[in-house]
Amino acid sequence: MSRLPCLLFDSDGTLVDSEILLAEVLGEVLPQFQLPFTAAQYLKEFRGVRFLTIIETLAVRHRVPMDDRYSTLEAMMRDLMDQRMRAELVAIDGMREALHALPGYTKAVVSNGPERKIRCAMDSAGLAEFFGDNLFSAYTFNLWKPDPDLYKQAGLAMGFKPEQCVVIDDAAVGVTAGLAAGMKVIHLNRFPDVETTPDGAIAIHHPSELPDAIAQLSPILS
Repeated sequence: MSRLPCLLFDSDGTLVDSEILLAEVLGEVLPQFQLPFTAAQYLKEFRGVRFLTIIETLAVRHRVPMDDRYSTLEAMMRDLMDQRMRAELVAIDGMREALHALPGYTKAVVSNGPERKIRCAMDSAGLAEFFGDNLFSAYTFNLWKPDPDLYKQAGLAMGFKPEQCVVIDDAAVGVTAGLAAGMKVIHLNRFPDVETTPDGAIAIHHPSELPDAIAQLSPILS
């Protein structure tokens, strides 16, 4: 008996409008550790990238040894981000309505962030009802996008093979990971003037387009 595909959603920038908050937090915290950084720099260069990778890249670029300061930096960033999310975070415009229009589909969140952040994001933005405890963190698997195994492991944990999964992601690292995992990928490209959808992915520009895009894929995957 055929079944509907499993929908694997990225969190930041896909489900929740957290990226500007993160950009601002990084722009506030990193300079305190002699790492020059602006919010615009995050959005242009590091969107969706693992936090450790960002710090390592900047440390080399600016020749600033982090040594034992990394844990302090990360803790400061996480605490400030948690405060900002609880006070300000909202769902991406139209995403809540799109999720309501997808009853019957198994849904999960797959993020490069820690589980604490994912759970805080879903609670703060009012999306927890759609995912429950189906929250998969790169920190749990020790795998970070663009490594395709993060999406593969999440799909398997939900009881689905890669070819039965659809990835919905807004960032290049996530789209690349989903395609390499052998999954269908919907690229929520909210900035088509400056971003290109990779070959093999389906481009949409607003969550209102998501139900139709998934409906077209479902017969292929079921």
